[in-house]
Amino acid sequence: MKTLITATVALLALSSTAPVSADTGRPPEAAESGSPAHALPSPLQSALDQYIKIQTALASDSLKGIPEAASAIAESAKSHPGVFPDGLASQAAALAKAGDLQSARAAFKPLSVTLIKALSAQKEKTGKYFAATCPMAGAAWIQVGEKIANPYFGADMLTCGSISKGL
Repeated sequence: MKTLITATVALLALSSTAPVSADTGRPPEAAESGSPAHALPSPLQSALDQYIKIQTALASDSLKGIPEAASAIAESAKSHPGVFPDGLASQAAALAKAGDLQSARAAFKPLSVTLIKALSAQKEKTGKYFAATCPMAGAAWIQVGEKIANPYFGADMLTCGSISKGL
């Protein structure tokens, strides 16, 4: 009888599973915490950290920190050429030199395309980063989470756009 009870308990434990998010395949609390399901190569993660600073600043209609963050991406791309697609270093350097919001946003477009390509090439999704698109700007960007924060129009059209895919 004791063996039967132990076997039943073991079978129940194996058959019950914790709920998981359909988007990330992780428990809901892990998806909500923003912790990545998949660790990225360190140079790519570092570049994305800097990129998100730029995206956030542009969405806030600010240039604050953009030259430094873009320069850091350029240096990382130069130091780790096999990790990043061609052109990333020059795109980031061009953004670092932008003197106003209009030119920064224009330089942000090709940088975004290149980093979306780099992140899309990863075998596993992060569960943290999302590609978003704005039809008005005709452009895409990467952001953390699914709440739209449009870097191309800032406060004027902050929520214009949609999530196109998880990265």
